[in-house]
Amino acid sequence: MTEFLQFVEALPPEEVARANFYGLLGRLFYAPPDAALLEAIAGADDIEAEDGGIGAAWQAMARAAAQAHPDAVREEYENAFVGTGKAPVTLYTSAYTIRYSNEVPLVALRAELAGLGLGRREGAHEPEDHIAALCDIMRHLVAEQKRDLHEQARFFRRWIAPATEPLCNAIATHGSTQFYKPVARFAEAFLRLEQSAFEML
Repeated sequence: MTEFLQFVEALPPEEVARANFYGLLGRLFYAPPDAALLEAIAGADDIEAEDGGIGAAWQAMARAAAQAHPDAVREEYENAFVGTGKAPVTLYTSAYTIRYSNEVPLVALRAELAGLGLGRREGAHEPEDHIAALCDIMRHLVAEQKRDLHEQARFFRRWIAPATEPLCNAIATHGSTQFYKPVARFAEAFLRLEQSAFEML
């Protein structure tokens, strides 16, 4: 994973915003936020958008961050996404898009990443279909490689879009999530906005 909010000044403001949203979601799904990140989210400016859904979702997440305690969020993350044995809510997107083994899509995903010049970081143990990794890949395609929107759309449609609704619903409706409920709803609103934008290409 890369660090949260690595700003890229050479991009247009809307592309910086997209990259930072992907970076934030990747960070939140990779590990529970610390006090500094919770404070940053709580104090961030509101999102001005014609689509009221993402603005309202951002405000709800900011309010949750303002009320959250890092220790409680860490316990929530571990209970929901780690657990003992099988996690109550998996963050691996293949679980929401295929019925049986995840080996075949992982092979295809690794091949596509190789074609993009990307690969598993040394020492990383998580499979590449973790939602945090996929969000970070999108951030990289937008901010670092500055890939064409059609290339971004192709990756998004194949690896993120099919899992967006079931994954976000699984997080938001699970009984052990509190802070991550509004995180999931913001993720869903942002990723739906991305999907709508890509459909206009």
